[in-house]
Amino acid sequence: MAKRALVSVSDKTGLIDFVQKLVDAGIEIISTGGTKKAIESAGIPVASVSDVTGFPEILDGRVKTLHPAIHGGLLAVRDKKSHMDAIREHNIQPIDFVIVNLYPFKETISKPDVAYEEAVENIDIGGPSMLRSAAKNHQSVTVVCDPADYGLVAQSLDENAEVPFELRQKLAAKVFRHTAAYDALIAEFFTRKTGEEFPEKLTITYEKKQSLRYGENPHQKAAFYSEPIKNEATIAAAKQLHGKELSYNNIRDADAALGIIKEFSEPAAVAVKHMNPCGIGTGKTVNEAYDKAYEVDPVSIFGGIVALNREVDQALAEKLHSIFLEIVIAPAYSEEALAILEKKKNIRLLTVKMTDDNRDFTQYTSVRGGILVQDLDTKGYRDVKNNLKVVTNRKPTEKEMSDLAFAWTIVKHVKSNAIALVRDGRMIGMGGGQTNRVGAAKIALDEAGDKSKGAVLSSDAFFPMGDTVEAAAKAGITAIIQPGGSIRDQESIDMANKYNIAMVFTGMRHFKH
Repeated sequence: MAKRALVSVSDKTGLIDFVQKLVDAGIEIISTGGTKKAIESAGIPVASVSDVTGFPEILDGRVKTLHPAIHGGLLAVRDKKSHMDAIREHNIQPIDFVIVNLYPFKETISKPDVAYEEAVENIDIGGPSMLRSAAKNHQSVTVVCDPADYGLVAQSLDENAEVPFELRQKLAAKVFRHTAAYDALIAEFFTRKTGEEFPEKLTITYEKKQSLRYGENPHQKAAFYSEPIKNEATIAAAKQLHGKELSYNNIRDADAALGIIKEFSEPAAVAVKHMNPCGIGTGKTVNEAYDKAYEVDPVSIFGGIVALNREVDQALAEKLHSIFLEIVIAPAYSEEALAILEKKKNIRLLTVKMTDDNRDFTQYTSVRGGILVQDLDTKGYRDVKNNLKVVTNRKPTEKEMSDLAFAWTIVKHVKSNAIALVRDGRMIGMGGGQTNRVGAAKIALDEAGDKSKGAVLSSDAFFPMGDTVEAAAKAGITAIIQPGGSIRDQESIDMANKYNIAMVFTGMRHFKH
């Protein structure tokens, strides 16, 4: 009895050449709908699924392959006599190959303003059923869901006249990943539609973007996966114009830099090292902003990452070229800028859209045995500015208030405990990742040195006592912004009044662990 292949695909890439190889191997083709028409148009003999089932397609094609003549042929265990007797009794012929890919659900819901009805209609039912049946019975059935695997199967048929078990098993595993990811997208679509924030089961899926040489350290294996539906304003969707392949640490640092730079609508520059900002500046031009960011810490920026929210021109490119940088991120580069920066073989040049404000992101953090899920911290100064509370005798000046807004914007991007110092629209000092707040403040104040005189200070969380305020006052800080909420707030307020410091409470905390 001739072997049979059931072919039904939405993605017809490479289909005709592959089907011809199946026919050349003596395999009979059965198919449905548009796939059958495409095969017929190529002059390849093909039978209809309706001829196999003895039943027409109904419900606008919703029901065509959900039939015992199909699934009996897929699921019958070839070396089990009772199975083979049963399909012979019901005149069912085994199906040995399944070449199926699914309705384009992902592509459908990726369209802006897609109609609900269109999304629902693109949920494949028969396709996953055939794939799962064939994959379950991979001892006997070869199942292919990805056109990229056509060549492997064709080569096996050429060399061995059959597909070895090891390859059938790998293809079956791929099918189960494929259908699981497909169902995860559908589940996420309905979960969002029904407003379920934290469902009883978390079903998310990602697609492999690239293998990485290693993870944080050379002894750790790693890979980079991206969301199936791309947000163009993310590192996962960045376009690399030049340089070596991104590493695990590059990707983490680049994501941190992008998160900071997208806080600003005015021209801004951010330098990041080990996921912490080592320089942030704004200005009338991106050139001016970069100068301010660079001057914060010309030592730490070496080997770091720079993100900019305006096009890089020739003048800025010359500055960037003069130091060693791992990555530059910008929305665009002029031809002259690219020519300058590409002189360095290894520097990675990325372009990323700067248009969205990150408000729909969900953050996943793995822990041993589980995963934590939360909204990404996208709240910023814009969310607190109308509810600020001046708690000291002296109110901030207009200039201080401008710097306080800047300081509050950036401190949430520093690892807790976090302190950021700002003067004249640039960060001048930062203390992060410390086990006590006054320790973080002392690091920031030491880094700023004399520049702290007349500067402002921001804290990601409240002061548990007045020691941080006193340290700031002695260094010349004139205004402070912090969440407030400590049972000892009054101690900090009294200390600020003692040194004539203006202090503002935001009522919002920005822990970053």
